[in-house]
Amino acid sequence: MERVFSNTRCTFSLLSLLLLFSSVSSLANAKTHNHDFVVQETKVKRLCKTHNSITVNGQFPGPTLEVNNGDTLVIHVTNKARYNVTIHWHGVRQLTTAWADGPEFITQCPIRPGGSYTYRFTISGQEGTLWWHAHSSWVRATVYGAIIIHPQQGYSYPFPKPHRESLITLGEWWDANPIDVIREATRTGAAPNVSDAYTINGQPGDLYKCSRKDTVKVPVNPGETSLIRVINAALNQQLFFTIANHKLTVVGADASYVKPFTTKVLMLGPGQTTDVLMKADQPTGRYYIAARAYASAQGAPFDNTTTTAILEYKSATSKPIMPPLPAYNDTATATTFTTSFRSLRKPIVPTEIDHNLFITMGLGINQCPPKTRPRNCQAPNGTRFTASMNNVSFVLPSNVSILQAHHQRIPGVFTTDFPAKPPVTFDYTGNVSRSLWQPTRGTKVYKLKYGSRVQIVLQGTNIFTAENHPIHLHGYDFYILAEGFGNFNPKTDTAKFNLVDPPLRNTVSLPVKGWAVIRFVADNPGTWIMHCHLDVHIGWGLAMVFVVDDGPGPMQKLEQPPPDLPVC
Repeated sequence: MERVFSNTRCTFSLLSLLLLFSSVSSLANAKTHNHDFVVQETKVKRLCKTHNSITVNGQFPGPTLEVNNGDTLVIHVTNKARYNVTIHWHGVRQLTTAWADGPEFITQCPIRPGGSYTYRFTISGQEGTLWWHAHSSWVRATVYGAIIIHPQQGYSYPFPKPHRESLITLGEWWDANPIDVIREATRTGAAPNVSDAYTINGQPGDLYKCSRKDTVKVPVNPGETSLIRVINAALNQQLFFTIANHKLTVVGADASYVKPFTTKVLMLGPGQTTDVLMKADQPTGRYYIAARAYASAQGAPFDNTTTTAILEYKSATSKPIMPPLPAYNDTATATTFTTSFRSLRKPIVPTEIDHNLFITMGLGINQCPPKTRPRNCQAPNGTRFTASMNNVSFVLPSNVSILQAHHQRIPGVFTTDFPAKPPVTFDYTGNVSRSLWQPTRGTKVYKLKYGSRVQIVLQGTNIFTAENHPIHLHGYDFYILAEGFGNFNPKTDTAKFNLVDPPLRNTVSLPVKGWAVIRFVADNPGTWIMHCHLDVHIGWGLAMVFVVDDGPGPMQKLEQPPPDLPVC
């Protein structure tokens, strides 16, 4: 059951009650799953070299969590590593349980080395594939895993039951300590080194040194249909994905069902998931599953390698067939894919809007103060890279989380003046004046009353360089009404809005030199970060936070903080 949004608050309240009754009726079958996550250093050998990588329970990738819609998860996290850590349950709505969302200094202080914290939350009205990952510095380079949400007991998929299910988690590997990589970039002000490999389920595949014997095999039987769940867990790179000689029928994304469509290539930004059906209808053999970069930033360095796994028909021993992949900068293929999504069931999209925001997002340059050492200003022309939304480069608090400050009314932690539109109107995707390249810094939030109907025009900019940004909003799914290239024009582009069957996502691919429009109803109290899911960009400040007030009803209020909430 997908969540639906109403056009009026009255209908919205009725729908909330219906959802509540539906949830109560399903409690009889709901289960509580208890897990222990131990964050620890583990020796992991890739590309001929062994690293002391941060893992969960010694596994890379980490454990897969398998639940049914309506189930509750209780996950006790113990940090035995040398870095701070938090865990984010990417895409989980966290209705009234913002304390369990996980982003460092947004909803909690980090779990310090030697500390622990128990995350408790319920899966409500979501089915499909989500994932979990660390949300502290670059720890998520190796600390991540899948969340598979099956339908409630007694319910089935809205498509014929597949013969088997397979999980493909795409990752990114550095032949170094990822924390050292980002710390070096923070010191110099330059962009961090690009990765050395991409991975499928933790393994680089046949095309990398010292990797062939561990290449992942995905078994199939002739004539069978497989449900393949694909997650992009890479740190900083959108990825094209394909399987040689096989068509992929997309049936879900970000734990929402979509109208099926067939494609040969997927494009996933970091954070996004896609569920596909694949029929093993080719001659018995072995076929490469492959992924490589969609790199939209002109002139920016990127990892141009290709990760592979092998789709292996029963008893096949032949040499794997390699599929063609799109060119690295093939924006046309990426756009064809991202604009093909439609919600399976008819949603009720909010048409009356209480908050209409226009948010620019992109990179920037900070001029170095006089007498700054050149080694600390190694971005172009002796500067430091930054990023911003509406010219505000987001700064995380350091002594208390924003949620604690909001809940306990602690002053001085954040300000509520995040602008609803950019301070200056300019040709966002054109030749931007250098006077607009340096943003201001601040911990600014935007406040929303419970039940507010929100529209956001996300507008990419061409400051320093334009690129595709995967924008993720915590605590919510949202409808993607439209996307396009150039500067958003309300007079002409509003006519392109899909108000009939827009897809419901938690992460939207903002087109390079383009725009996207999303809508949601603020029905979840708490503090919710919206950020670029390229981790290099969130560190530079490409983020902002919505603070959503409690609603009047008992199920519309933020729960009290748990007693073991970490302290700063």
